[in-house]
Amino acid sequence: MKTKPIGIFDSGVGGLTVVKQIFKKLPHEEIVYLGDTARVPYGTKSPETIKKFSIENADFLLRFKVKLIVVACNTASSTSMDELIRHVNVPVIGVIKPGAKKAVTVTRNNKIGVIGTYTTIKSRAYVREIKNISSKIDVASKPCPLFVPLVEEGWLREKATFAIAEKYLAFFRRKGIDTLVLGCTHYPLLKQVIGKVMGKKVKIIDSASSVADEVHTILMSMGELSDNKRKPRHKFFVTDAVEHFVRVGEKFLGTKIQRAERANYV
Repeated sequence: MKTKPIGIFDSGVGGLTVVKQIFKKLPHEEIVYLGDTARVPYGTKSPETIKKFSIENADFLLRFKVKLIVVACNTASSTSMDELIRHVNVPVIGVIKPGAKKAVTVTRNNKIGVIGTYTTIKSRAYVREIKNISSKIDVASKPCPLFVPLVEEGWLREKATFAIAEKYLAFFRRKGIDTLVLGCTHYPLLKQVIGKVMGKKVKIIDSASSVADEVHTILMSMGELSDNKRKPRHKFFVTDAVEHFVRVGEKFLGTKIQRAERANYV
């Protein structure tokens, strides 16, 4: 089991922010990554459709005998975790619970903001998780749908990006939050813009590093941390537009993607 890979899926390239943190935290682990680029975005689709896609994605990863699956998509995490846990026989980790835990730890005035896709925000998954940890906390949430195309276009510091961020985030300044959760895996690439708009007093929570910590904890408790000393051979698959995935994905990972392949299951 120790040498088996970790499976990670996302609706597209955003989940590579999670992969980047797992590379840092668990450098000996091999990763099989699946980006469902043929059916992106998930954030505008119904929960039933997202559940179906998530099961298909998990089944693809299980072909590689993965020892654990990370759902690196906030939208899928907010709708499909119960179905996935029932469906597969390996541990499944979403991005919502680790991010919620971190936000509760960080807040000082018990006012937390959450941004994400329409589906993630409508599901109230972050609100439930945060309230489960502490009922005293006020949670304000708002969808920011334009952030995803801005990231995919590479518009990370354009004037238009700042203007859109100002428009979305003014709501949270009025609420007086001191902690903001980035409830979409694309959003960490806009962390600098979001931080500038919100100001230094607001802590920005990127759940990717919290997910990496959770993966480490679970594998350690199972006795399944890889002790492989050779360089891991990671695999990257997408359901469409391989070249675009590599070009954009390298910005997310901050390193070269040597090879990506088409996953023919959809």
